[in-house]
Amino acid sequence: MSITVLGAGTWGTALTILLANKGREVVLWSKLEKEIEELKNDRRNIKNLPGARLPESVKLTTDEKYACKDSEPELIVFAVASPFVRSTAKLVSPYISDGQIIVNVAKGIEEATLDTLLDVIREEIPNADLAVLSGPSHAEEVSRGIPTTVVVAASKRATAEYLQDTFMTDRFRVYTTNDIIGVELGGSLKNVIALAAGMSDGLGFGDNTKAALMTRGLAEIERLGLAMGAKAETLSGLSGIGDLFVTCTSHHSRNWNAGNLIGKGMSVDEALAEVKQVVEGVYCAKAALKLARKYYVEMPIVTQVNAILFDNKPAEEAVSALFMREKRDEHVMNW
Repeated sequence: MSITVLGAGTWGTALTILLANKGREVVLWSKLEKEIEELKNDRRNIKNLPGARLPESVKLTTDEKYACKDSEPELIVFAVASPFVRSTAKLVSPYISDGQIIVNVAKGIEEATLDTLLDVIREEIPNADLAVLSGPSHAEEVSRGIPTTVVVAASKRATAEYLQDTFMTDRFRVYTTNDIIGVELGGSLKNVIALAAGMSDGLGFGDNTKAALMTRGLAEIERLGLAMGAKAETLSGLSGIGDLFVTCTSHHSRNWNAGNLIGKGMSVDEALAEVKQVVEGVYCAKAALKLARKYYVEMPIVTQVNAILFDNKPAEEAVSALFMREKRDEHVMNW
């Protein structure tokens, strides 16, 4: 039995390489014929994955019926970008067998519904056994076998341990948890904070500013996460602070890159065109702000990022607005 990876972008391709190098039979699917043709023509020069090689054993297809049914996959990996998760789930749903294990590796929140991506998949494919894999894991590094740690969350221990065994190698360590909402929120909301960190660097601010954004950004993620039922230890773990750190500090990060370009003076549209990949934080920002209002949670950094992205607020003005907020204790204190 094989493993199917839906989505031939950088993350889907990197995980395909990891699984194929473990000796697993992998089918890599994309709806985009051009994407599949490029991989068929050259498995050594993969777009956005320098130095990586796609093994010859990997089967490439644009046929969702073959990918999700005819190839008899024991596991389906959802690796499409967050804006396309629902449409992809709807497309493949007729071919999903009861109890099919599906692990989502994309990060985001659907703005229209405020659903997490796993909830989106569940609505379209209610007969599947669902899980999520997340953590500080740039595709560029995973594809080259650079040591990485992630966490997989599932409601069933057996499913989590199966996925742990499936993905784990001597260079890719996988932990398990049952805190699905914590893993999903940590992986999604950190992209919004990474936009802010990139903007700070683009404005020419220093390490002090970025440290403040990351630390207070984590406080915002924790406030919303706890209000929505996440566990504090999850948000201080790999899928929370771990992913926040790597996304805010690495030039691999498309969210940091987009924010950096905006900080340097580009418009949002210009920055997105320059990055040439889906910048998940832009899609998540509005949803994060709506969730903050729904759960009566204060998220000032998320608020200012939204103002920059969608209301044309200059990034430097947003920084001043954050620093001049009403004075307060760092934590709730009993003096």
